[in-house]
Amino acid sequence: MRERAAAPPVLRQPFFYRFVRHPLYAGFFLAFWATPAMTAGHLLLAAGLSLYMLIAIRFEERDLIDVFGEAYVSYRRRVGMLVPRIGGGP
Repeated sequence: MRERAAAPPVLRQPFFYRFVRHPLYAGFFLAFWATPAMTAGHLLLAAGLSLYMLIAIRFEERDLIDVFGEAYVSYRRRVGMLVPRIGGGP
């Protein structure tokens, strides 16, 4: 049986990424750090979760570029990223 090559994926919902994903990330960061009185435990939790999310966002961006290629790179140029890449490049 011959296998057919799959059609390349298409970035169909840039609206989702701009108006759902980015504000969702921003909301989590705000929730981690917005407190009237920060204890050492809360500081450690906020710092750890923020670092975890920053690493996850970087991996997610890399995977989206791998899957969608130039379509996602073009999208990133049009839409501001929550965590901009320092040093340029895709």
